[in-house]
Amino acid sequence: MFRSLHMKLMLILLLLITSLMAVVGAFLTTSVSSFYIDTFYQQINEVFGEDNGDFIATLRSSADLPDGAEQIRLLVDTRAGELGIDYRTRNYFVLDGETGAFLAGSTDSSELPREQTANLLTARNAVAQRDGTLVGDESDITASYMDVAIPILGSDGGAYIIYVLDNKDTVSGLNSQLFLIIMQALIIGLLISVLLSFLLSKTMVGPIEKLTASAEKVAAGDFDSKLTVESTDEIGILTGTFNEMAGVLEATLAAVENERNKLDTLFLHMTDGVVAFDHQGNLIHCNPAATSMLQRTVPSDSTYDQLFGSVYPFQEMLSLQRPNYAEGEMVVGDRTLELYLAPFSDQASGGVLIVLHDVTEQHRNEERRKEFVANVSHELRTPLTNVRSYAETLRDGGGDIPQDTANSFLDIIITETDRMTHIVQDLLTLSRLDAGNAELVLSRFPFGEAIQSVARANALAAKQRRHDLTYDPPESLPLIVGDRSRLEQVMMNIISNAIKYTPDGGHIRITAGSTESEVWMEVCDDGIGIPEEDRERIFERFYRVDKARSRESGGTGLGLSIAKEIVQRHHGAITLAPHQGPGTTVRLTLPIGGPRPLPN
Repeated sequence: MFRSLHMKLMLILLLLITSLMAVVGAFLTTSVSSFYIDTFYQQINEVFGEDNGDFIATLRSSADLPDGAEQIRLLVDTRAGELGIDYRTRNYFVLDGETGAFLAGSTDSSELPREQTANLLTARNAVAQRDGTLVGDESDITASYMDVAIPILGSDGGAYIIYVLDNKDTVSGLNSQLFLIIMQALIIGLLISVLLSFLLSKTMVGPIEKLTASAEKVAAGDFDSKLTVESTDEIGILTGTFNEMAGVLEATLAAVENERNKLDTLFLHMTDGVVAFDHQGNLIHCNPAATSMLQRTVPSDSTYDQLFGSVYPFQEMLSLQRPNYAEGEMVVGDRTLELYLAPFSDQASGGVLIVLHDVTEQHRNEERRKEFVANVSHELRTPLTNVRSYAETLRDGGGDIPQDTANSFLDIIITETDRMTHIVQDLLTLSRLDAGNAELVLSRFPFGEAIQSVARANALAAKQRRHDLTYDPPESLPLIVGDRSRLEQVMMNIISNAIKYTPDGGHIRITAGSTESEVWMEVCDDGIGIPEEDRERIFERFYRVDKARSRESGGTGLGLSIAKEIVQRHHGAITLAPHQGPGTTVRLTLPIGGPRPLPN
């Protein structure tokens, strides 16, 4: 029955009308619910928002009174109209801030939910934390209710919760009426679609049946069959086109031969390798790209087993049913080739076609990605280790640590926590730097103070490696203009590299100075150093001198490249300075005035 074009037209129209009404119904019901929810929270915000500071202050003052709950109820009653309180579907309750017990409200406690909602728990947590800004106002469009819980905290310890609850009976009634309207419209639309399907079938099916009969004649070899064009619409155009088909068919056969010649040319010049074998496994085609990828001369009498027998057995390849294919991989010299093998035609007259694709660079990129992910994870562990070390020191020290020292440790913990955030942001920084839209947050700050801060942050890591980390500050260093957090990130990268790549018990010395227009900082260590052949590439992305040691120490291969980009944005320079003996000296130079003048 459904093979009939008429039935297909009717079914399409029915499905179209049904789908349309379903989408419209879902959109309308969702919109009604969303509008009701938005209106609810808008009313709440108008009463308890920042614009009504005096009202909130009055509530908080009432919270400290002996009859605070009653006073708050009287105050909320005065704004009941603004809150949309109708005493049927929407009510308010004054609850004890600590226990959540009912104290007063627009109705009795029987209207409260049996279990405390997430918003009510949020408000109770706010009371426990004495945080009056933590309001429970999360909404869920699928929930059977709407609620909001506002903590009211008095200055003398009084704590209450104003809990507004709406059971959504109003919106449920609206959606029910809307559903009835949509169903009525759907029934009418279905009736109209049935009528239209009959009308369409009369005008479309008749000419198509004639075309079908003529097509059967053409399939039987009768190319002289002609049809009368009875209209100028699409059916008439199709009929005329069909009449032209018989005359064009002979020319098409000649065009097929021409296309075969084009394919031969394509195989000859395409960059992917193409190799074809007949059903006996003998070579019938091998383009120059395949010869280049195989890195060998391919004689014309070569066989499948000689070239690709180790990848996939030939007989199993022939037994595959089209359009199935097999994939494989082979290594030729220093290149990795990806192979796609597929049979063509049948086993008696066909064979096997193989497409070769050079994926060497893709594999290398994948290895770089895996290595990068591993290094990034380790890079994130480094500041976490510092935070844990100082936190354990504070915990184990008990009350024996002087307050100044404890405060210093806490400052370092905070600094390291912020730095973890910066490490994650560095990944985005590279993208923004590449796109040219990374903006600097410029300020004027003491250059020497920034160096001192970074040196303190690395003191514990150096001590753990038994390094002698020293900073020889000059008598004075000027204020500079720049993005302090970014420049401290550069300093951190330089000093941490010196700590990582210096054997235990080494010496790391930080020096700084200034000229009339520039400031500079040098970090000198007696570590493993950088070979001469690697000095030109050390600032390249993902480049590491010692990959095994870099991974062990948490290097990502991005630190110095990010540092270079940041410094260049400041119109400065980061270079490898001349160094006597083992180790490395890194020099950072920055203009005092920054990349651009600060606004007044």
